[in-house]
Parts: sequence; C-alpha cells; structure tokens
Amino acid sequence: MDEKALYQRWLELAVDDPDLHRELSEIAGREEEIFDRFYRELEFGTAGLRGVIGAGTNRMNIYTVRKATQGLAMMLKERSDAPMVAISYDSRIKSDLFAREAARVLAGNGVKAWLYPELMPTPALSFAVRELRCQAGIMVTASHNPAKYNGYKAYGADGCQLGTEESARVLEHANSVDLFTGVKLADYDEALRTGMIELIGEEVVQSFLDHVQAQAIRKGICERAGLKVVYTPLNGAGNRCVRSILDRIGVKDVVTVPEQEKPDGNFTTCPFPNPEIREALQKGLDLCEKENPSILLATDPDCDRVGIAVNHHGEYILLTGNEVGVLLTHYIATSRTELGTMPKDPIVVKTIVTTSMVNNMGEDLDIQVIDILTGFKYIGEQIALLEAKGEENRFLLGFEESYGYLSGTYVRDKDAVVASMLICEMTAYYKEQGMTLVDALQKLYEKYGVHKNVQSNFYCEGASGMQRMAELMNSLRTDPPKALAGLKVVAVADYETSVKKRVDGGETPITLPKSNVLSYDLEGDCQVVIRPSGTEPKIKAYYMVKADTQQRADEIAQKLVADVTSLLGF
Repeated sequence: MDEKALYQRWLELAVDDPDLHRELSEIAGREEEIFDRFYRELEFGTAGLRGVIGAGTNRMNIYTVRKATQGLAMMLKERSDAPMVAISYDSRIKSDLFAREAARVLAGNGVKAWLYPELMPTPALSFAVRELRCQAGIMVTASHNPAKYNGYKAYGADGCQLGTEESARVLEHANSVDLFTGVKLADYDEALRTGMIELIGEEVVQSFLDHVQAQAIRKGICERAGLKVVYTPLNGAGNRCVRSILDRIGVKDVVTVPEQEKPDGNFTTCPFPNPEIREALQKGLDLCEKENPSILLATDPDCDRVGIAVNHHGEYILLTGNEVGVLLTHYIATSRTELGTMPKDPIVVKTIVTTSMVNNMGEDLDIQVIDILTGFKYIGEQIALLEAKGEENRFLLGFEESYGYLSGTYVRDKDAVVASMLICEMTAYYKEQGMTLVDALQKLYEKYGVHKNVQSNFYCEGASGMQRMAELMNSLRTDPPKALAGLKVVAVADYETSVKKRVDGGETPITLPKSNVLSYDLEGDCQVVIRPSGTEPKIKAYYMVKADTQQRADEIAQKLVADVTSLLGF
C-alpha cells in the first residue's frame, strides 16, 4: 500500500484520538507531509520506538504504540503462561495516554499490566520489573529529545532493555498484525476491576528509594557539611524521587527551579531538555547566582541522566559526563578502601566511547575496568554475569559519557536518583577538605594526565537521512583516514567485522557484539570513535584526547573536530 492509500485508510479508521484525525484532515493535499508520515513504519528495535508525535506509521501515536505492545504481548505469551509487565511514563506529551493504551493491549492479550499511577523515573521502572517479578517492562519516554518527540522503551525480566533477539521477535510479531484490526484491546476500567491492570503501590516507590539510599558511602556527611543544592527536574519525572533521596541523606536546603519543577511536556523554558547542554541548565544557573548553592543538579525528563554545575569560588563550572564519571570512580574506590568496604576484585564498567582516563585510574587503584558497547543495557549485562556467579558485590560503578551512572545492582539501567545522591555526597566530602569538585578533578589530571573528551553530531534528516548515514559509514570502511589532526592512525577497529587492524599489519579480534562502529587509535594515546545514533538521525563522533597540558589537549581536540567534519563532508 503506497503512502496516499495509507493516508486515506488512516483518515477513515484513526478515530480513537481526535488530535490525530484533526491532523490528518489538515494535511490533505500536502504530498510531502503525507509522504513523511507514511513512507515507512517506526521500527521496533533494541531501543524500542522513538519518533515525532503525530498521525502516521512514521509517528508516535496510540496506534503505533498499540501495535508494538501487541508484538510484545505475543512474544511474552510464547515464553510464559502468566506473564506480567510493569509500565511507567514521564512528562512528555501523551506519555500517560500511551502508557494507558499499552496497559489495555496487554490486558486484552491476557497479560497482567502493573502501571505506576504517576510519572516515575526510568530506573524506577527497571526496579519495578524486578521487584514485582515481571517478565517485561515498558517506559514511555523520549529521554532528552525535544518536545515534539516521544518514545517507548521495552525491558526484559532482568530489568535491562530488551536484547537483540527478543526485540527482533517483538518486531516480527508486530509486523504480523494490522494496527487497526489486529490489536486486542481491553476496556481500561473493566481491566482494573478484574485485576488485569493493577496500579503499582507506594510500597514499591519506597523500596526503590531504600535501595538507592543503601548505596550511600559516607553516612551523614551531607548534613554535617551543610550542603545547599539548586535542583531542576527539567519539567520531567525526577522531582519527587530526587528530592526525596536528598532529604533522606540530610540535604535539607534544596531550592528547585520554579519554572521547571512541574511536569510540562512542552518544555517551555528548556526546548532541548538535555542536561549535556548549557541552555537546558540556564534557568538553574540563573537561580544559582541568587541562591549561591554548592552545586546545581539537573535531571533529564525521564530522570536516568544528570548534569551538574559546580560552585568553584563563585563561578559555576559545568562538568561533563566523563569528568563526573572519573570523579565518582575515584571517590567511590578511595572511600570504600578507606572505610574497609571495598569488595575483592572490584569492577567498573564503561562504554568504548567513554574516557580512557578511567582505565589509567583502574590500573593505579587495582580496579578492573571493563569496556562495553554504547548502551547501558550492556552494563546491565555485565552485572547479570556477576550475579550469576554470586559476585554482584564486585560492581562499583557503571557509567557512560552521556551523563548516565549507576552504583548498585538493584536496577539494570542508569539512575539519576542514585547519581544525584552520590554527587552530593562527593561534593560534601570535598567541601569538608576545602575543595570543590573542580579542584578534585584538577588533582586527578595532575596525577593521570589531562584528558579531554568532546563529541560532534552530524545530522542526516528526512527520508534520505538513513541512506546518507549508511553511505558515510561504508565510505569510512573502504577508505579509512591515514591521519587526523596531524596524528597518525595506528589502528582501526571495525566492530561490525569484529577485527582491529594495526597499520603494522597485525590484527586483534574484537570480542564485543557486532555493531556499526568504527574506532581509530591515534599516536599520542588519542582516539576517535564514529557511529550512527541508535535513536536519532545522526552520526556521532567521539574524540578522546590525552595531553600534558590543558592547552595542548584543547588544540588537538579542535583539530580533530575540524578534520572529522571535513572527512564526513559536513
């Protein structure tokens, strides 16, 4: 069926959501608009669904959500006699509606749905899956994307996002049904009455917070240090849980950014609610000038990532995800060693695009550092491997450069609630020593060398975007660069072929799962990694620089960005 025929069918049958029918009527005769909405289907993958909210097969709406959930229900029914699924949602437009519709589809298929009655963080969903012994979970969120997006993450029984095999099976089942006539749908109120839909109780929320609090290292230090915090949930799901955990550990002076405290799917004061970018934190930074806190915390809409700004002698310095990860690694390791709570053979897990400074620290602190592919589910897999051996206590920290951290094994996804707690504790610890986190980071640079990590995003929008990304990656494979920023390429790692080739002719197998990622080792212990995004129409480039001075690190990073931009033709 071509785009025009699909459009006509939706115009006739998409009547359950008045917003969709109105939108379809408004685009009548606009061929480009119709084509973009119907030229493909949002494909269910390991990252679930993510797309612009609206009418069409290439949009997030109740029909695409229902179809994906039908596929999930069919997959679960194959594997379990009485499957259950936990569901949560954030503050995005229609998130609550999509969560409710997913619960209706599950109930219609004889799958019990546990639904949070209010918006809750992504890690609270991962926790509920495990706590309620569910076979799967659904989190309705588009993380840090702009307001026009929404998404749908699916989780397995272990609390990790679904793996490749399970995701493929969900997609296969979903593609076997018609999204208008092939989806089983229960009445919401009737399903509540019969218990096929059940609201998740307050005891689960409190148990989640108990498990977070159990990861605290220096009990009472925040209260003793008199820590003051400015916090913004960026109009998302973090407000309740983050403020609750800070109160529990003795951070009593928390000032919340008023314009960003309440849920707002339009993100009126932060159009890009991503704690990685300064603009998202600007309202918080403005409030800091008035309140003079020790630190600013900003959690993204689904509260699995956190960004910070540090009060460094009156100036508010933003730290990157890599910098905070390095600080947390050092703080946790040295504190637990000092307090006698360090496990035998401790492990830190990070992604291949995360700073190599942790590897240097690991050797010095006698910590095993495990590098995995991008995606926190791979960190969750490492925890599961430890758990299978009864050694989960060896896991100190998992983190990725994109501001996601986890300490503890109570969930299998990044958790901005526990990260906020530990960042405050770490801030209080250094405050007692007359230092800021910036001072602490500088000391680590003096010991391990200056490490600078930056990133570029190359957007490939529209119907031709996916094809362009594929062509660029193929071009890099067939004609790899010989040098970047004047530094010779000494090895090329292709994670799709699972081989790392050195320019001297040697080869090393890559034991990680196959992935469309290319990595270039450069002389001087620098590195560039290039990969397409799994959730957005863009290619990402990561630059990892090590140098003797900050100035030299800045110079190399600047040249690398320029050379890769030119190499990709942007």
